[in-house]
Amino acid sequence: MSEERRDVRPRGPMGHGHGMGGGEKAKDFKGTLRKLFRYMDKYKIRFLFMLIFAVAGTVFSIVGPKILGKATTELFNGLVAKVSGTGAINFTRIGEILLGVLGLYLVSACFTFIQGFVMTGISNDVTYSMRRDISKKMHRMPMKYFESRTHGEILSRVTNDVDTLQQSLNQSVTQLITSVTMIIGVLVMMFSINVWMTLCALLILPVSMGIIGTVMKHSQKYFRGQQKYLGEVNGQIEEIYAGHSIVKAFNKEEDVVNVFEETNQKLYESAWKSQFFSGIMMPVMQFVGNVGYVMVALLGGYFVIQKSIEVGDIQSFFQYIRSFTQPITQVAQVTNMLQSTAAAAERVFEFLDEEEEDQLAENPVNIANLKGNVEFDHVAFGYNPEHVVIHDFSAEVKDGQKVAIVGPTGAGKTTMVKLLMRFYDVNKGAVKVDGHNVQDFHRSQLREMFGMVLQDTWLFNGTIMENIRYGRLDATDEEVVAAAKAAHIHDFIMTQPGGYQMELNEETSNVSQGQKQLLTIARAILADNRILILDEATSSVDTRTEVQIQKAMDNLMEGRTSFVIAHRLSTIRDADLILVMKDGDIIEQGDHEELIAAQGFYAGLYNSQFEKAEAV
Repeated sequence: MSEERRDVRPRGPMGHGHGMGGGEKAKDFKGTLRKLFRYMDKYKIRFLFMLIFAVAGTVFSIVGPKILGKATTELFNGLVAKVSGTGAINFTRIGEILLGVLGLYLVSACFTFIQGFVMTGISNDVTYSMRRDISKKMHRMPMKYFESRTHGEILSRVTNDVDTLQQSLNQSVTQLITSVTMIIGVLVMMFSINVWMTLCALLILPVSMGIIGTVMKHSQKYFRGQQKYLGEVNGQIEEIYAGHSIVKAFNKEEDVVNVFEETNQKLYESAWKSQFFSGIMMPVMQFVGNVGYVMVALLGGYFVIQKSIEVGDIQSFFQYIRSFTQPITQVAQVTNMLQSTAAAAERVFEFLDEEEEDQLAENPVNIANLKGNVEFDHVAFGYNPEHVVIHDFSAEVKDGQKVAIVGPTGAGKTTMVKLLMRFYDVNKGAVKVDGHNVQDFHRSQLREMFGMVLQDTWLFNGTIMENIRYGRLDATDEEVVAAAKAAHIHDFIMTQPGGYQMELNEETSNVSQGQKQLLTIARAILADNRILILDEATSSVDTRTEVQIQKAMDNLMEGRTSFVIAHRLSTIRDADLILVMKDGDIIEQGDHEELIAAQGFYAGLYNSQFEKAEAV
């Protein structure tokens, strides 16, 4: 349905839109994370188990250095006793200590493995649920959403954003839990060894927090920009690839490359800056940690000389201070990961929060006994309130009539079909089926009454049999073949390798445009709906095939209400009613003979096509 296209957003070269997921202002970081954790609420039991195992695994690893320090003290005291001749090294005791530490580390590793396994399951389930919800959401959203955005932009929500969310969620949550537990646990152990050395080590915290705060302040906008421009790059690639032949035909390769380079440069800059801020954290925090390490080493040496603490405690403390700075660095890394998580989650939730169509009616009309009478009662409609496309459209179509809608491009022909199927709702007036307003039907049930063959064909990657059966999934193979014969496509199918089991490729480029149209017509024949809509259904076939299709269509439309949108007026001369539209209004109506005799607008259109054919 490509007739009425309208600009509802700024468009660049090749029609690409730049409306990716919101403005340039700061986003609600905390609110998005709260919404994400509410979304994960159904996994709270598993999350609790993961939390317990993560904390337990970290705690066991924290206790290890303190016990290991006892082995060092035992070894040191044994050496001193051996040198002085008052004793020997107790290797049995040292072995027992080391075996105990090994057992602690094994238990810690097991707990860490379990928490990683559980968290991986949670992150996979969350992203699975998100993709499922996005898929369901797509079927509940109004047509205007998809007509105002590129395919690549929408696909980016399902692929890039959800993948980013999965990866960062799996890494950041567990790392945040273990890092915070490590900081608290190590701090407790450090205080248990020596208060003054611990206070000295804590001097690095204000510096660390200052660095983290500065990075967070500057990096969030770059992570958001990275996701935004990644979506735009995907949108451009998808759009240009789909129209690659047109780009080549009009010699626009340089133009589209320039447009891509411009967006890709923005992606490069935002990605470089976000990764720079992320990467700079580790070396800076390591430097700060090493400074604290040297300070504690000097102070610890002084306490050993004073015999305030044992040598093994110094070793333990050195391990703890290293373990103390490392989780601080990890927290800094996690904050950057959370920026990426929030940016991706925000775009996903923006999509999930988009306005939906009203799918259900309060007191729905039963479609079981409806015949197919259609009435347009003073319909007025505009895609934008300030730009009305249909001004005052009234027409009455009886059950079984073949109605042709003709007129120049932009007259409102395809728009009328969109209103009939409730892709959009009218601004004024009403569209009725058998006297019932279409708004009194469940949308899905209303659309069950219609069969459509559009100007733009749509087939999917699958066999020819599967593509035709899409019209009625419970149809038998014999019914599919009968529909193909009625559409005059059976002979072509049988000449192909595999016949009806021939696989159409992903772009369906292994059949011609005309053959695609014939397959969609066969699909409509198989569906056997009460009301048919044919939008330039024969526009892509040759004249001889068009005659065959017209005969098949005549059989198909017999006894059914049919709306035929046509530019070639020779194909609709036998219509029961011809509605002539211009500028959103019906200016003439009648059958072919009546309109020709009136010598009005329709007669002018028809004669101009006839004269053009004569000239050719």
